Amino acid sequence: MRQALDLSHDQARQRLVAQYDAIPAGEPVRLAKRTSNLFRPRAELSNPGLDVSGLNSVLSVDVEARTADVQGMTTYEDLVDATLPYGLMPYVVPQLKTITLGGAVTGLGIESSSFRNGLPHESVREMEILTGDGQIVIARPDNEYADLFYSFPNSYGTLGYALRIVIDLEPVQPFVHLRHVRFHDLDQLVATIDKITTDRTHDGEDVDFLDGTVFSPEECYLTLGAWKKTAPYSSDYTGSQVYYRSVQNRARDYLTVRDYLWRWDTDWFWCSRAFGAQNRYIRRLWPKRWLRSDVYWKIIRFENKHGVAARINRMRGLPDEERVVQDVEIPLARTADFLRWFLKEIPIEPIWLCPLQLRDTETSRQGWPLYPLAAEERYVNVGFWSTVPIPPDGADGDANKQIESKVAGLGGHKSLYSDAYYSKADFWSAYGGNAYAAIKERFDPARRLPDLYEKVVNRK
Repeated sequence: MRQALDLSHDQARQRLVAQYDAIPAGEPVRLAKRTSNLFRPRAELSNPGLDVSGLNSVLSVDVEARTADVQGMTTYEDLVDATLPYGLMPYVVPQLKTITLGGAVTGLGIESSSFRNGLPHESVREMEILTGDGQIVIARPDNEYADLFYSFPNSYGTLGYALRIVIDLEPVQPFVHLRHVRFHDLDQLVATIDKITTDRTHDGEDVDFLDGTVFSPEECYLTLGAWKKTAPYSSDYTGSQVYYRSVQNRARDYLTVRDYLWRWDTDWFWCSRAFGAQNRYIRRLWPKRWLRSDVYWKIIRFENKHGVAARINRMRGLPDEERVVQDVEIPLARTADFLRWFLKEIPIEPIWLCPLQLRDTETSRQGWPLYPLAAEERYVNVGFWSTVPIPPDGADGDANKQIESKVAGLGGHKSLYSDAYYSKADFWSAYGGNAYAAIKERFDPARRLPDLYEKVVNRK
């Protein structure tokens, strides 16, 4: 089976190179993917894009070495389905099923294991990359392409595309026991994160997973997960019940490992409420197979293209709205300050919290220049995904610019999957300008791919 998959991979790789070579110089290059988790609108292409449909399989799982050899366009849903039968999973499994492994590595991913396992690219052993100059190279942390290996995370396809990735896996148990711990004070919540990320315990019980939900300054929760071999029951949030509401209503809960990994996908955290999917009458009629983040994303794409809801709001006399869909990394010591500011200035709730610390490995100590987090620092990823009204004297983008300024002032970083408004100087100061320029010159000297600023800020 592995030999057949290798042959198929070689054929898909050759097809992709031929397509890449056939695109005229100066024409934009983009992947033709069925799904995307980017929230940046982008310029339309005149060509169909690179067909990567043959690069979406798990090539092999090595149970003894605890590794998986995976094609770059494989979704985490398929990756998890391939590894769980062996009692293994990726070190970090981002929350949405259709995020691809290549997307999480060339972009960023995070989840509740990140306080102990860091980010997805930290568990990568090697990458097979189609570079901007049309060559295929194998990048590892200890070979002649180490500079590409370290610069690839957060490059968003501007240095090349990952065709195949070898990642480390960790063992799982059948169930995850959840404790939803409420806090009435943001400083106390942050102090508890500090203790848990140090001790990996709380009230005498182990903590293997850690995230949080903030509904208001007086109502916020940490959800503490722990592996369990057995469970008295397991809850199901893939149908009529909404997971994030259980955070408010249940002190303890149990989920199967698979349901835990995808607990946020059914309702795209809480964003499905914007489509009426959490209304109990609508939910009865909504097919269960359509309770998925990629279905909601199709609705968003339709709205972005046609603006139906926006036109209806204008007819009703409602103000235009600015999209504020962001994840930001804030140093743990400044997290309460940021949350207080955000809850006062930006009318969005709930907010997701996900503590993060880079893994203590030689690879991570080398540094990731395009998303430079300090190895000794602990951070909290703060996620907020909604819209805010544009005031009569305001403009679209004002709220996002405020957030960018506040995050930078607190020593944080912003993920680049959504709208960005930085000046060139501020952007390259935060996202590895000198290192990026050198690696871009080496692997894409003809600039066939856009640079990171052009892609992220100018939406190329």
